[in-house]
Amino acid sequence: PLRYISKYREFVKHEAVKNKSQWKTMGPAKVAVPSPNDFLQKHSKEPKLAPKKKEEDGKKLLPLSVPQRTYHPVIRVKKNFINKNAVAVIRGVPKKPRPFCVDTRQGDKYPLEPSGLVPKYIKKKNYGVTPKYVTRRNEEIKREEEEYEARVLEQLKKKAMKTLSDEERTNILTALKKNWEEINHAYQGLPVLTDTRYKRIHKEELELKLKQLEHDIAAIEKHKNVYIAD
Repeated sequence: PLRYISKYREFVKHEAVKNKSQWKTMGPAKVAVPSPNDFLQKHSKEPKLAPKKKEEDGKKLLPLSVPQRTYHPVIRVKKNFINKNAVAVIRGVPKKPRPFCVDTRQGDKYPLEPSGLVPKYIKKKNYGVTPKYVTRRNEEIKREEEEYEARVLEQLKKKAMKTLSDEERTNILTALKKNWEEINHAYQGLPVLTDTRYKRIHKEELELKLKQLEHDIAAIEKHKNVYIAD
């Protein structure tokens, strides 16, 4: 059978060649060769200044504006820098020799100031003064402690205990004794023989209640002032 050939073959070839250029990747096909007569000459690329105006008929050109009558030209005086430097050296304060320290037998010397042997830090104005950030931090800590103490005192005031009056103390003591008498009467009415588990548990509960009531009655009778928390 014959090989299959697409009917869009020519269209595809045309589209592929349509957007291509001959010198897109390899440069132009033909490059203009420079002429031998246009060779690079000396000083040809330097900027050219405007030609100077020549004097007309041997007369100098006048300036554009005439100076005023009060104008005084600046007279430049030549200075003798050699004499000036000599006078400055003679009148100047002589320089002090730079201190050195020698730390080897061969006499190797080093500058004394960066060696650490000169006590320059204790001569500072702020030596021994507490830094500002430390003072600020201490003030913040002190303020926080004061706020914490004030908050604790406020909470303690809210939770402050109140004192029972004599009438309330007497009423509570009377009620406890009455309750003790009732439980004691029930305890006295128990059978002598506790042969069952229920009887034994009931007897132990009554004994615990009696002990607790006796402890409470003794505590209230012993202390005249009783405080109760809210």
